[in-house]
Amino acid sequence: MKFLKALLAAGLLSTAGTAAAQEDKLFVYVSPDPIGVNAFLQMGRDGIEAAGEEYGADVRTYESRTAADRLENVNAAVNEGADIVVLLGFEFNDIVREVAPTAPDTQFLIVDQCIEDRPENVHCAVFREYEASYLMGVAAGMLSESGKVGVVGALDIPFLHRYTDGYAQGVKSVAPEASVDVRWVGGENPFSDPVRAKEQAVAMRSAGSDLIFTATSGGDFGVFEAAEQGDFLVFSVDINQCPQAPGHVVDVTLKRVDNAMLQAIGAILEGEHVMMSLGLAEGGVSAMALEEDQLADSQCVVAEHPEVVEKMRSVAASISDGSLRLEDPMFAQ
Repeated sequence: MKFLKALLAAGLLSTAGTAAAQEDKLFVYVSPDPIGVNAFLQMGRDGIEAAGEEYGADVRTYESRTAADRLENVNAAVNEGADIVVLLGFEFNDIVREVAPTAPDTQFLIVDQCIEDRPENVHCAVFREYEASYLMGVAAGMLSESGKVGVVGALDIPFLHRYTDGYAQGVKSVAPEASVDVRWVGGENPFSDPVRAKEQAVAMRSAGSDLIFTATSGGDFGVFEAAEQGDFLVFSVDINQCPQAPGHVVDVTLKRVDNAMLQAIGAILEGEHVMMSLGLAEGGVSAMALEEDQLADSQCVVAEHPEVVEKMRSVAASISDGSLRLEDPMFAQ
């Protein structure tokens, strides 16, 4: 919320003359799964509530449990008269293709994904994940004692190279001679298979990797378990997962869906056809090492290495101001 308020204070977002006009507006957030203790989905709920507060709109959150629920919830939001329906994740791509053309008076915002040939009422906010992944690589390259590090991704698709390739590039930037072992979970459930993810991490450790980056979604907990049992260090993604394996998680990338929602909704209300890409400069992605007010209590190992934190912040500043330009690995495949 501090970042959101800073944007408003800096004039990068404006609610002047808007809040009063939005008093009868309704924003609906549809989650792909039950929110529960899922901090990533909670961030989406925080984002829609912040947008409602800033723009004077009523807000509702509809939680989904199944694919059928997702479609039903999106249709319910339209039928309830939602002005903006916010959808988080790839699970809604086909749904929005189906529903949006039938509801021209409703604006749809997909966060963390986009679709091709978007209708005028479909908007997207995506992230430059590779910028934060690069920072994880910088830390790994500095901390590795073996000169061998690893990264395990869920599935070998272009999008996930934003994590694997971004990490490898960061490693090489500080340790050119280091080797980076890249492996994939694969299988029938690559995004929710902690057993296969753990197997890949154990194999990497056996091959000499002493720091492993995991971008396996539901498989991350298998990698954390491997780290605790095999006594090695890991990095993870999206939210602060350091408390999940205290003493073993160095740092995590942060994907600020709440910031993305607020910025994109503001642009939609201004009449824009939104296609936002948010990275370090826009507050769309970050790392715990960059969060000065949270790092000490984060339980992240990087807090014990001030020289690594300093380097990560310096590199992040260079990426943000454009003096260090990173190519998007997703489009290099």
